[in-house]
Amino acid sequence: MKRHVMLSLVIFALLVPNLLADDVLKHWHQFRGPTGNGVAPEAKPPIKWSPADAKWKTPIEGIGISTPIIWGDKIFLLSAIQTDRVQDAADADSRQGDAGGDAEQRDQRRGRERAGGGGGGGRQGGRGGGGAAPRNYHQFVVICLDRNTGEQVWKTVVNEAVPHESGHQTNTFASGSPTTDGTHVWASFNSFGVFCLDMEGNVKWERQLGKMRTRAGFGEGASPTLYNDTLIINWDHEDDSFIEAMDALTGETKWKTARQEATTWSTPLVVEHAGRVQVITNGSTRVRSYDFATGELIWECGGQTGNPIPSPMVLDDMAICMTGFRAQAAVAVPLDSQGDVTNSDKLIWSRKDIGAYVPTGVLYQGVIYATKESQGILTSIDAKTGTTIIPQTRLPGIQTLYASLVAANGHVYVTGRDGTTLVIKHGDKFDVVSTNALGEPVDATPAIVDNQIFIRSHQHLYCFENNED
Repeated sequence: MKRHVMLSLVIFALLVPNLLADDVLKHWHQFRGPTGNGVAPEAKPPIKWSPADAKWKTPIEGIGISTPIIWGDKIFLLSAIQTDRVQDAADADSRQGDAGGDAEQRDQRRGRERAGGGGGGGRQGGRGGGGAAPRNYHQFVVICLDRNTGEQVWKTVVNEAVPHESGHQTNTFASGSPTTDGTHVWASFNSFGVFCLDMEGNVKWERQLGKMRTRAGFGEGASPTLYNDTLIINWDHEDDSFIEAMDALTGETKWKTARQEATTWSTPLVVEHAGRVQVITNGSTRVRSYDFATGELIWECGGQTGNPIPSPMVLDDMAICMTGFRAQAAVAVPLDSQGDVTNSDKLIWSRKDIGAYVPTGVLYQGVIYATKESQGILTSIDAKTGTTIIPQTRLPGIQTLYASLVAANGHVYVTGRDGTTLVIKHGDKFDVVSTNALGEPVDATPAIVDNQIFIRSHQHLYCFENNED
């Protein structure tokens, strides 16, 4: 196994120290998988499939685009279910300033429902963003499925509330992904609460952090990040932004640091370098690194574009961040940086002609694969030097994509919004191995474990399995 893969596994072992090294590759415990870079280093998923080939297909109640998180034989995902209950004017007034309603009432509403899910309503939000907020109450749910059968094991309603913003027409009220360490599951619905559940679906604690006011009412979507016994929440919006470290077992604040940022949708990445643990965050004004123990700013770098969504990536001793809203930017910053390194000779490389908007690229065996904004145009670059390997190339059959790229077993998986997944052979030439049409729209990032790939469409979760090896 190559050095950069081994370092990624060491980083993961530090994140979840109760794991043995041999256990690292058995799970997809967070949004960007076991390495944090979108890679399952030793998995062997299928490279060709059709809907009829699915090991199983399960309808998912409600709406959400969270990544399925896998631990052992359990799958966790989030959803928001629109109810028939409508908020009246008096109720709206009484709930002003309350992100989730009375805690005692929420406790009474919680419960676990066994057996399979069903249906679900349409996607929320008007055209674009900033339309009228919904009047219907929504249930915010954490769902657990059996990985072997796709059957629902439990469903916990953690909150029931009326969203205060409409959200972008392509966003949902359950866009962030949960995370787990095999003993607990943490889920953030942002304005509707941060929750810790045990593996049986019982809520252990919750935090209500207030209501986000997002740019143009586009909605929310950042995922929580787990490191050891600490949960990191990035809270960037149009009011007072901050990043907070919580005790993962109690929800109590360890530190909270103000951020000079407007709305972002990027998930933080935690990495250890030279004996110091850093929390790296993307942003429209700065990429920033914070001291994991104290929340103190370590370094920052400007030059990004607006509306940051892609998560940071790490290779060896550098952090790589990209943005791609109406322009493109990518930068590689040494992890031993101090202070403001914008445009300095300290930077390893920077480019203005590559950078995704919604999807995060994948860093696989020293190569970054990323799209131009959210278009079906792919470029690959050497992560160490920033030099181009595969120049901008049109992805056949994919016009736009929101799902982040993933990789395993010598292949990169790129899923378009229409549900088409291209499997591209890793290398210095653009080589499409297969084109796999699901026939349903997909915005959630796939997850890969062992010989399986899990793809969440707007209506279902699919499991495809490689039975050839």
